[in-house]
Formats: sequence, structure tokens, C-alpha cells
Amino acid sequence: MPVSDLRDTLPVVAVATPMIGPPQGRWTYADYAALPEDGNRYEIIAGVLYMTLAPEIGHQMTSNRMATFLTIHIQFTGLGAVLTAPTDVELALDTVVQPDIVVVLSANLGIITRSRIIGAPDLVVEILSPGTAGYDRREKQDAYARAGVRDYWVVDPAAQTVEVLTLDRSAYRSRGVFRGQARLPSQTAPLPVPVERFFQE
Repeated sequence: MPVSDLRDTLPVVAVATPMIGPPQGRWTYADYAALPEDGNRYEIIAGVLYMTLAPEIGHQMTSNRMATFLTIHIQFTGLGAVLTAPTDVELALDTVVQPDIVVVLSANLGIITRSRIIGAPDLVVEILSPGTAGYDRREKQDAYARAGVRDYWVVDPAAQTVEVLTLDRSAYRSRGVFRGQARLPSQTAPLPVPVERFFQE
């Protein structure tokens, strides 16, 4: 493959290559916690170990702005706690993820332990990048629904939009894709902030 073609191919989230640990499909939090610090990021979905991508600067800037607004309007007002990656969230024995932003409301703060969150947060925010969009929309979205995460926001920095997904029984229902001056319709994390503020430089 010519060098120019290689430069036009973006890395994606992938099942981790064979390493010391259980077979794929049987990973648990204990196995995950025993992984060596090798500079890579990992998550487990339904017992399968994935190697995830390090976020780019634009992704981090959007994450920081959103987390700041959530902290001001949720944490500083006593409605709950706001945490950012890397925070381990054990959704099930065989599912451990590191969402970009997590909100746990005051009534559920007991799920936050010294090492990780154990159980379903009230809100999870994932910020898309070209290499993670499919993974965030398939494997992670399904895992959040199975675990009972009530609200899932999918943030697209390139399009400057936020899709609000609300759990309806066992699957997510989209409440719309919002941009510009729109406010997000969320009972979990009401923000009196237009969507465009999440993306302003």
C-alpha cells in the first residue's frame, strides 16, 4: 500500500490482540484491573477486551467544555457528581468502560467507590471521533442500554451536534439531534446552555 494510502487510513477501536489473560468473551473487571500499564487504553464489552484510541485535542476541548457546564449546573448545585475519563465504570461483571463524561445524581452516589463506579450512571456522554464513532454507536450504546443508563448523549464535534438518547425499556429512543441555539431536553441533566457553547473555541 502506498504511503499516501496509509496516511488516509484512520485507526479504529479494535478487539485487543492476544495478551496474558482469559480468552476473549471471558474478561472481567478483575482481569482488566490486572492489565499492565502499557500506555494503551482498554475497555471490556460483554467479556471482550477492546483497545481504544487516545483522544485528539479537539475531542478533549469539547469534553472539557461540556464537563465544565455539567459541573457548574449539576455538581455545584448539589444535584449530583460529574466525572471525566479516565474513570472506570463497571456496568456488569463482564463490562468495564471509560466514558468521556459521567453524571451520577445525588440519589445514586453510592455507586461511586474509591476505585470505580459500579453500576449504571444516570447520564453518559461520548464524544465521537472518526475512529470511535462506530464503536460508540454499536458496542458501547448497546452496553449502556443493557446496564440501564437512563440518558446517553452522543456528541459530534465535526458537525457540532448533540444527539440525546433516552432509555425506553431496553433500548434507546432518540429525542433529536440538537445544534446551534437549541437546549438539550434532559431531565437527568438540565443545562440552560445553547449547544453551540460546547464547541466554541
